[in-house]
Amino acid sequence: MSTDEAQHEITRDGTFKRQANRFTSKFGSGAGELAPEPNRYRLIWGEICPWSNRAAIVRKLLGLEDVISVGKVAPVRTKEGWEFSLDRGNVDPILGIQYLGEAYLAADPDYDGRATIPALIDTQTGKVVNNDYHTLTNQFEVAFKPFQKKGAPDLYPKPLREDIDNLNQILFNEVNNAVYQAGFARSQSAYEQAYDKLFNRLDWLEERLATRKYLFGDQLTDSDVRLYVTLARFDAAYYPVFHVNRNRLIDFPNLWRYARTLYRIPAFRDTTNFDAIKKGYQSLNDGTGIISKGPDERIWDDPINE
Repeated sequence: MSTDEAQHEITRDGTFKRQANRFTSKFGSGAGELAPEPNRYRLIWGEICPWSNRAAIVRKLLGLEDVISVGKVAPVRTKEGWEFSLDRGNVDPILGIQYLGEAYLAADPDYDGRATIPALIDTQTGKVVNNDYHTLTNQFEVAFKPFQKKGAPDLYPKPLREDIDNLNQILFNEVNNAVYQAGFARSQSAYEQAYDKLFNRLDWLEERLATRKYLFGDQLTDSDVRLYVTLARFDAAYYPVFHVNRNRLIDFPNLWRYARTLYRIPAFRDTTNFDAIKKGYQSLNDGTGIISKGPDERIWDDPINE
């Protein structure tokens, strides 16, 4: 099983091409769909990872904490992959495994990709059923709607779904994944192409948010979750480690205001661990083990000028 992006995800020209998601089961009552049963599925995430952070945010926003259990891997990935070293005995207390890869191999003994987070695991079989970060939050928003708390926000409203899907595609290609294409590039041209793509889109988003509280006005949506997780990691990780250093997040007045507005929502704040983010990403830099002292996370609580 692969445990490093460099093994299978760097093309000949030095471009980072992210692996496809292997487990894409959908939830519902249709043919081939899994029943969205309470207390059956376990979300495995890590505080370093933006893809899994958004699943953790949506789970909390929708009040699914008593419906979908949660396990957390350590922020630094080992040579054997993501490890449950935050748990007693280095073993997930529900799944009984030390490494996330064990659940991937239980689902497919021939799986040779990276065992990625987020991963939704069937606790009855110990097998991964969904690692598709592209659609997992939508599954929580739609299929698990009967189990959501009273008054839960509609993050994926039907009238906006096409627009949300279109924007989410842009966000993935030109923001969420673009930082990795820059950081994992193995040629100058691949790095610069990703760098330019990223900042062109951030400039566009800065302008979009000049007159809006959220990406779609006053309504919080799935798209806001997806943008937030990249912004939360920008100054602490992507700017210094992935060399996307034209601007810091705090240099974008509207994006900075927007990110702090989201951070004030408990589901966002409670799942954002800046120390884990720095530790996870900066461990990629070298073998010194030194983690930068800044930036000072207290600025996220500075007053917001509306």
